[in-house]
Amino acid sequence: MIRITSLFLFLTWISQAQNFTRRDTLQGGLRPERTAFDVQRYDLNITINPDYRTVVGYNDITFKFIEKTTTIQLDLFENMKVDSILHEGKKLTYNRELDAVFIDFPADLPLNSEQKIRFYYSGKPLVAKNAPWDGGFVWKKDGNGKDFIGVAVQGTGASLWYPVKDHQTDEPDRGASVRVAVPNGLMNVSNGRFLGKEELKDGYTRWDWEVKSPINNYNIVINIADYVHIHDELNGLDLDYYVLRKNEIKARKHFEEVKPMMNCFQEKFGAYPFIEDGFKLVETPYLGMEHQSAVAYGNKYMKGYLGNDMTGTGVGMLFDYITIHETGHEWFGNSITSKDIADMWIHESFTTYSESVFVECQFGYEKAMDYINGQKMMVGNQKPIIGQFGVNFKTGNSDMYYKGALVLNTIRHMMDNDEKWWKLIRNYAETFRHQIIETKDVVDFFTKESGMNLAPVFNQYLNYKNLPELEFRTNKKSIEARWNTDVTNFEMPIEYFSNGKSTRIMVSNDWVKVPNAIATEDIQLSLNKMLVTVK
Repeated sequence: MIRITSLFLFLTWISQAQNFTRRDTLQGGLRPERTAFDVQRYDLNITINPDYRTVVGYNDITFKFIEKTTTIQLDLFENMKVDSILHEGKKLTYNRELDAVFIDFPADLPLNSEQKIRFYYSGKPLVAKNAPWDGGFVWKKDGNGKDFIGVAVQGTGASLWYPVKDHQTDEPDRGASVRVAVPNGLMNVSNGRFLGKEELKDGYTRWDWEVKSPINNYNIVINIADYVHIHDELNGLDLDYYVLRKNEIKARKHFEEVKPMMNCFQEKFGAYPFIEDGFKLVETPYLGMEHQSAVAYGNKYMKGYLGNDMTGTGVGMLFDYITIHETGHEWFGNSITSKDIADMWIHESFTTYSESVFVECQFGYEKAMDYINGQKMMVGNQKPIIGQFGVNFKTGNSDMYYKGALVLNTIRHMMDNDEKWWKLIRNYAETFRHQIIETKDVVDFFTKESGMNLAPVFNQYLNYKNLPELEFRTNKKSIEARWNTDVTNFEMPIEYFSNGKSTRIMVSNDWVKVPNAIATEDIQLSLNKMLVTVK
């Protein structure tokens, strides 16, 4: 997901800091009615009426029972109507509690047997007030008065607009199809490959799409407009752009940035993880979102973030922030997904770091260090990066973006071996390709691959608000240093220049002598390589 100013996100966190409700635990928790089945595929078939802002249709949900049960939980926002739920042609009974739908089967079904239910529903999905930061539909018009419609639901929940098992632990293993009927003269663009269209003889045309890869619930998407399609290709990877008709010429020029971006990311992170589904940028009536294989683009064909450089370094104006950031999510967030949104740093920290990776590919190391260090002014240190589990809640501050990216930059320079670092990052992206993971998986992998004890480092940065504090003292005629941290057994090297010599030493929570330094004012630290404070 894209980020905004630290102040806005901190105020958002303040507004959300509350006692969690039954609705929160129903959406964020894992109870037997959820864990008893494993979703295999979604097949969505709906009609969208822009005049009445309605969605009508059904979702075929294919799943396997992996535990014995006669009741499962699916999710659909309570303002949406459940019309009926069918299994093998017979209606199932169900009970609704807030946004949860508890569906009863007449008897236990065989373990590991594949089942399918058809979930008919209808209603007016919630309208987003400020997409993509609050979830919902966006109903707008283009410059020619034609409908321009999108949806973004990360954090809010995909069940805002279609019935689904709305938890990040379960993605449809065999992908999904999205068939959407819209008024003639409009096009719908969804995830994956275009299968074809069918005129329905009622003033509507249905547009059929299919994604073969596993996909996050919040990534399944519709985009409706009078689009123009631009096709390109890069070494066997299809690149498709769907833009408003008036923007075709500028889009062709502006999206020239995509090929060097893809070359960079594939070099550093491995092959594009959804080559079977292709890559698309789709113009949207909101700023952007990492919708898998159909990345939402709304940065108005500007460099930077709506024409601004949030880092204040000038480097942010060398590229389109939305194109680079949201595409980075294809590797980090879409391919590698966190089990709980409390661990969204697994998405956002790595993706924010991918921005400086792109800068380094295109403009060199120094520019990349300027860019990532420019993000330090947006680090808040108000709350831990990791949120509360089981309640569909993340911290709501920007540290999962900037601070997390700077932690990765810190670990890179702790390793002090770029060949090993880039191998680690690529191995991480490839090892966990199409997997759902948690913080422990990341920490264990980085610790093993780096050969360093990184558990205390991750623990300090992720679970405590305070940065590691480097403290110096004079002891007789020598200088000593140590780290002040909330965690124990913290070790991190420091690199400094003193009395004409460059020195690198390991510092822990215990005092250690600082060679080649007589007075603290003699020490010039390489602070652009780490995220710390100095006492």
